Amino acid sequence: MRIQSLLASTLSVAALLFSVSACESPLGEPTEPEIIVSAAFPESNVFGHVVNGEQNKIFIAVENKSNRNVTLKSISGSFHDVNTNAIVKNASTLQYGIQLLEGTKLQLPYSFYSEFKPGDIRLNIWLDHAVDDVKYRVQAYDSIITVVEPELSIFDFKLLSTYAMVTAMLGALACYAYATFFPQAKKPRKAAVAKVSAPVAVTASTSGGYQEEWIPEHHIKKSKTGGKKKSGVATSGDESALSGVESDAIKKRKSKK
Repeated sequence: MRIQSLLASTLSVAALLFSVSACESPLGEPTEPEIIVSAAFPESNVFGHVVNGEQNKIFIAVENKSNRNVTLKSISGSFHDVNTNAIVKNASTLQYGIQLLEGTKLQLPYSFYSEFKPGDIRLNIWLDHAVDDVKYRVQAYDSIITVVEPELSIFDFKLLSTYAMVTAMLGALACYAYATFFPQAKKPRKAAVAKVSAPVAVTASTSGGYQEEWIPEHHIKKSKTGGKKKSGVATSGDESALSGVESDAIKKRKSKK
């Protein structure tokens, strides 16, 4: 009987040692290292509001309480329905690949975008790390957040630029429609009026004030004869001719005497 009881106790101790060795690593620690992870919104967003169309930020605090070095792989997140817990959309994934030494504490920023209807939605954030090529996942945040629209401001540059672009596009479309459906009547062109050239001043090369070589001969003769008949005043040439005739008549009278 003593032998049987001794064998039974020996087998129970061996089973206990086997179960402990299966739950522990060769170094005597649990297989999954103790990593404490928590998340919190910044002080400027105490109520945890998530703004649509903007970059929302949350800080992840990580502490390695194990006796081993851990490699931080990435931080990811997802959005879930509040009532059914069904996944709505996956959030962004940030890759790190940094070493968490024994007893290390870190605070890492995690940014994500929201494009949902205003209201409540569940946000789930987790951290992936690895030890000796074995990956583990630790939950960092799992809570209901409120999605809100951004506040409108008159001095919002994005809003003003959007309004300017829309106004320019509408103006261009209005001008195109007006030119297409309401064409303007073409104005009749005025007939070109021939310009009368100004009279050319002719410089006289002779004392008479005109150039005789450009005038026909019969016109010149008529003008000369007509001028002699009309003018009653004798010129110097005519006076010399008359004086010569008078002198001849006086000579003839003397000779007769």
